[in-house]
Amino acid sequence: MSTQASSASKPADRLGRIGIWSGELRFGEASQRAEAAAELDELGYGAIWFPGGVGGDVYGDVNALLAATRRATVATGIVNIWRHEPAEGGAWWRALSAEHKARVMLGLGISHAPIIGADYSRPVATMAAYLDKLDAEGIPADRRCLAALGPKMLDLSRDRTAGSHPYLSTPDHTAKARERLGPDALLAPELGVILETDAAKARETARQALQLYMGLPNYVNNWRRSGFSEEDVTQPSDRLIDALFGWGDLSKIAAKVKDHLDAGANHVCLQVIRGAIRTDPSLPREAWRTLAGALL
Repeated sequence: MSTQASSASKPADRLGRIGIWSGELRFGEASQRAEAAAELDELGYGAIWFPGGVGGDVYGDVNALLAATRRATVATGIVNIWRHEPAEGGAWWRALSAEHKARVMLGLGISHAPIIGADYSRPVATMAAYLDKLDAEGIPADRRCLAALGPKMLDLSRDRTAGSHPYLSTPDHTAKARERLGPDALLAPELGVILETDAAKARETARQALQLYMGLPNYVNNWRRSGFSEEDVTQPSDRLIDALFGWGDLSKIAAKVKDHLDAGANHVCLQVIRGAIRTDPSLPREAWRTLAGALL
């Protein structure tokens, strides 16, 4: 089935160069999330990403952020395909207004075997079958992307979607992904940023955030493919931390963003890291303002 983009504008053009990735915008208090999203829109961030991997009313959360914003693309990072049937996504898509359809990027992910359990198998084939069903539901290829890390999933993201939204990846991975995807596909890596100039404190904050992911083989295997040793990935080394995260003053963070853009990313979504994931539900709005002043 053909999956050519249905819009004259490229997905990367709609997302802009810099976005925000935020779990707080999904799990915080509803009115505060809406207010914060409206501010991100006004600050000029091109896209607002939030996680969907745990299931729940992910499409309702997309709708809430669409209603709160006027210009920014609202993107999922990601919809876990084991938690949501294609028909659910199709019904949601058909109910959207044309204006809201123009501001959606549906990030999809295969999740991880330790999370899904015995049903998890043949990730690339399973994702391809899911995309077949989304085609049948009428969700255009250019309104979806994949959390693609390995070569085969990157190929699928190139051939069947707008492109790739990798998470916890390095500029080196971005370069290799761009080579695999070709020049035109969306490549939108997430980048964790820590506004802390003390190296020991910044790296400890990053290690706290990384603990949630150390037992998930999709990430660990990708770091190995990127040249990190068993020692690097077992007890996260400074080398791994410094490759995955942007930390320090604004000039250092801007340099890390530039590393991804120079390597071939056409959109970078920034996640403000303050420690272990999902332990602080407050919205890091001051950090978002500070980053906007330096990067937008």
